Amino acid sequence: MPWDLAVVLGLLLVCIVLFILDWPRMDIVALSAMVALPVFGIISVPEAFAGFSDPNVVLIAALFVIGEGITRTGIALQVGQWLARKAGSSEAKLVVLLMLSVGLLGSVMSSTGIVAIFIPVVLNVTSRLNIHPGRMMMPLSVAGLISGMMTLVATPPNMIVDSALKSEGREGFNFFSFTPMGLSILVVSVGYMLLARHWLTAKSLTTMSNSRRRTLKSFIDEYQLQNRAFRLQVPYSSELVGRTLGELDLRQRNGVNLIGIERQGRGKTYLLNPISQTEIRPGDVLLADLVYPENDLEKFVDELGLVVLPIEGTYFSQQSRNVGMAEVAVVPESGLIGRTIVEEQFRTIHGLSVIGLRRGGEAITGAIADEKLRPGDILLVIGPWKQIHYLRTQKRNFLVLSMPVESDDIAPAHSQAPWALASLAVMIVLMVSGIVPNAIAALIACLLLGLFRCLDVETAYKSIRWQSIFLIVGMMPFAIALEKTHGIEMAVSFLMRTLDGAGTHVLIAVLFVLTTGFSLVISNTATAILMAPIAMSIAKQLDVSPYPFVMTVAIAASAAFMTPVASPVNTLVMGPGEYKFGDYLKIGTPFTFLVLVMCVILIPWWYG
Repeated sequence: MPWDLAVVLGLLLVCIVLFILDWPRMDIVALSAMVALPVFGIISVPEAFAGFSDPNVVLIAALFVIGEGITRTGIALQVGQWLARKAGSSEAKLVVLLMLSVGLLGSVMSSTGIVAIFIPVVLNVTSRLNIHPGRMMMPLSVAGLISGMMTLVATPPNMIVDSALKSEGREGFNFFSFTPMGLSILVVSVGYMLLARHWLTAKSLTTMSNSRRRTLKSFIDEYQLQNRAFRLQVPYSSELVGRTLGELDLRQRNGVNLIGIERQGRGKTYLLNPISQTEIRPGDVLLADLVYPENDLEKFVDELGLVVLPIEGTYFSQQSRNVGMAEVAVVPESGLIGRTIVEEQFRTIHGLSVIGLRRGGEAITGAIADEKLRPGDILLVIGPWKQIHYLRTQKRNFLVLSMPVESDDIAPAHSQAPWALASLAVMIVLMVSGIVPNAIAALIACLLLGLFRCLDVETAYKSIRWQSIFLIVGMMPFAIALEKTHGIEMAVSFLMRTLDGAGTHVLIAVLFVLTTGFSLVISNTATAILMAPIAMSIAKQLDVSPYPFVMTVAIAASAAFMTPVASPVNTLVMGPGEYKFGDYLKIGTPFTFLVLVMCVILIPWWYG
């Protein structure tokens, strides 16, 4: 084996292992490899950085912005309300409507984004129908993955195989080239999930004891917050007077979460959101959460000279007009993973206190501030409603799953929904007609969303999942490196020798299995980047059309149904659905085989 090919394969193997270990972050791994390739002299510096100028990278970033515009204008919320009305009390009808809605909406935006939008919707509807969320989260995840098979812009692998065709001088796919295959799989998946949802019959999925309720009282009961709330008045003699909360550091020194401060002013009592700069004044009433009240209250009160006041209701429920709660899931790409709430300075950054933690469906009691966070952890936060609503825009690190009925759940730009739909329609028309390149069409839609005040510039930049962008850019040079070192040629030759005389259907099956196998351990985007050139080379050696082979790679890259780590879509629903690893194998393995059979039969027929 030539030394340069050995270097490329070695770097690729290191990347795959680090992707599986999930350390360090995938984008860091990809960018490190991108730097290493020119350092070893495998490719030139312009070739290493070519991904930054790829139109598809710009297109992917623009689609994140468009998805945020759809969310902020309340379009997804309206779809959810329609879903609840149409489903009535029928679980089967809900499965059908949910999967069709997610599949179709996800065809014009990120599959991860559409699933993130629908998780709170599903939690809301399942609570109303009194069924466990786990009965619906798996259909949601499957439909989200299939939505990536519906159109050219639905997921990055589709755009990557399109680029592979164009780089060889071939005509690329059009906007709806993927639709016949994707729509067929979506229809079959609906029927499959109507049957397979009954396989989720574990005890945890047959009761409503752990399901999310949209009331403050339910949150209090579920996270065992009873007897932890106290109102403590600060007299003139208290040593807290005149000191800021930053100086006091009550959480670290005394184990106290400060939820709010009642202060008299202008003839009325108003509630302050405690921040590090807040100075304690005489007469202030502290709304305090003590994790171990039986041990800490008396000591805390005596030490700081405070007076215990009576409290009405349970855990500040009487303050619900000003203080709200919400469940927040830690997303797979979150920077919080492996860090504690204290290390992340959650209250300082977000103005909210974390008072509860659920992991694997069970509430963790005790000093949760020192727990290192994991993907799928669900946090219960408390604080001003305004901060909770703002948290819903911070999707890079977490996802707001559910809010209680006491919240005023109104989209920030709901009045601009018609303009958001118009912008989306303009993009689709431009892409279908081919008047302008797809990236330009998406950027025009972004500009229209800004012009119509569907979102502002700051929100637009925050909505882009930069980790995904840099992962794509960092992995792209591998395709160039494998081609220059003849790695692709050698891999194809090996496959052709091994499968000597095999027909197109067998080759498609092998490509599907290889692509799906890779996508279970590394990102589907990275998988498509690696497999698309191999698919093109197979077609070239056979002197046949490359379209069936690259289409197989695109479909297989999105068919990551079998593990919770195969796709962020799967990881997102794991916590809300209270799934175990085996649930994904149980549901995903038969369906993956079903999709394989469909690809072997239908792809040569439609794309040959």
